[in-house]
Amino acid sequence: MTTVEFPRGAAEGAGTGGNPGAGGAGGGIGKDGIVSDKGLAAGRVGLIGAVVIGISCIAPTYTLTSGLGPTISAVGHHVPAVLLLGFIPMLLVAFAYRELNNAVPDSGTSFTWATKAFGPWAGWMGGWGLITATILVLSNLAAVAVDFFYLLLGQLFNSPTISGLTHNLAVNIPTTIVFIAVAGYISYRGMDSTQGLQYFLVAIQIGAIVLFDAVAIHHAYHHGGFDFTPIELDWFNPAGIGGFSLIAAGISLSIFMFWGWDVTLTMNEETKDPEKTPGRAATITVLVIIALYIFTALAVVSWAGTGTEGLGAGNPDNQESIFAVLSEPVLGKASILIYIAVLSSSFASLQSTMVGPARTLLAMGYYRALPPAFAKISPRFRTPSVATVVSAAVAAIFYVVTRLISENALWDTISTMGLMVCFYYGITAVACIWYFRRVLFDSVHNVIFKLVFPLLGGGFLLMMFFITAYDSLDPGYGSGSEIGGIGMVFILSMMVLGLGVVLMVFTRLAHPGFFKGETLRRITSGEDTHMPLV
Repeated sequence: MTTVEFPRGAAEGAGTGGNPGAGGAGGGIGKDGIVSDKGLAAGRVGLIGAVVIGISCIAPTYTLTSGLGPTISAVGHHVPAVLLLGFIPMLLVAFAYRELNNAVPDSGTSFTWATKAFGPWAGWMGGWGLITATILVLSNLAAVAVDFFYLLLGQLFNSPTISGLTHNLAVNIPTTIVFIAVAGYISYRGMDSTQGLQYFLVAIQIGAIVLFDAVAIHHAYHHGGFDFTPIELDWFNPAGIGGFSLIAAGISLSIFMFWGWDVTLTMNEETKDPEKTPGRAATITVLVIIALYIFTALAVVSWAGTGTEGLGAGNPDNQESIFAVLSEPVLGKASILIYIAVLSSSFASLQSTMVGPARTLLAMGYYRALPPAFAKISPRFRTPSVATVVSAAVAAIFYVVTRLISENALWDTISTMGLMVCFYYGITAVACIWYFRRVLFDSVHNVIFKLVFPLLGGGFLLMMFFITAYDSLDPGYGSGSEIGGIGMVFILSMMVLGLGVVLMVFTRLAHPGFFKGETLRRITSGEDTHMPLV
């Protein structure tokens, strides 16, 4: 059994009124009964609420409309196979997260766990990977939400002029900032507001997806669809995809499509039964998502086919938003439900995704890995105050800068985000193995869930990180933008990691306590993990 160390004075000045835990603050309770009291409101989120927020963060409607087309273009009929290949490492890593959360339920997740396994430097970069991945995707979620907002208004008022406003930067940028600000405000108000909104928005998008899928399959088999393609069992066979490069490309896209389930773990100090609920919620979330994705992939391919002409799902002109192209031919006038669903999905994910970086920043401030101001808690809502505001502000600034540079630069951040996801998921999975290294062979459960699954899942994602980083050197990777013959995705990725190293060194000089192990200790191989905290 492992312990969770929270040293005296680790968060002096955090919480409400400068006292960590003031005002009945909640915290995660580890197996040894030690509490991390950051001032968050405990017991607010149950299993269903956590699953709903997890699904919302993944944003299945938004993700499918932007990711399914490119995946079909890459692997053709074998989309179900490549989705399963992308799903497997995510599920394996989810088990690693569950094991770590059972021992150390802390809102810092990757940051805290990697620190306790490998020390402060690896932990800091693990937290940085999570924060940057979520900040990058926040800007894209806001962009998609604004696009579909004006498309929906244009359809409601039958006005192409209104639909075209999304391409007017003088209108688009202020609208996007408003969307981010509203999402940040809802997140700031706490998990009660978050859950209430998410139940409604998730119900809309799942209902619309299921309706679209059912109608598409029915029409395909009874009316032929655009290019009727009977569903075959071979579509689930990875061997039929082709060479490794095709498999790697498809898996990279599918990893983006599954990312976001770990938000359930960042809420672990605010859930009921924090040892079990977050891990169960993460597992249920990825299972629900894979079911929705495969159902939709079968519906789209059977109705539209994989051709590159007309409404074919492999047509490059249809890649940006497959639902925008197929919803009206499949649903007719009811297609407006898809516009509403994509808008709901984008905004819901924009709001729920903000939960992750805010709580990671909170933990980093609490343990003095960042300035202690990040550990401040709203006395009224008992949520991360400074961390939430900073997350929203940085996402807005990043969007404005990249959108003014070029739209291609904005969309290249999706590929950059994929690299960051592989980076911090991989580090966390490997941290699971090292953290439990002395008990790995104590039981069959430990061998499977603390060694084999994290090794396979984390090792695969780290391999994908290096392969994708190498491939992104090619200017043809991503949008095709380049600087000096080097692809923009590689440049953005290295800039993000380089900035993290610079900030880490600066923090080491300004706040050395964390890096000296004074606020969060690494578990060393010779340490007795049963030793009580003193």
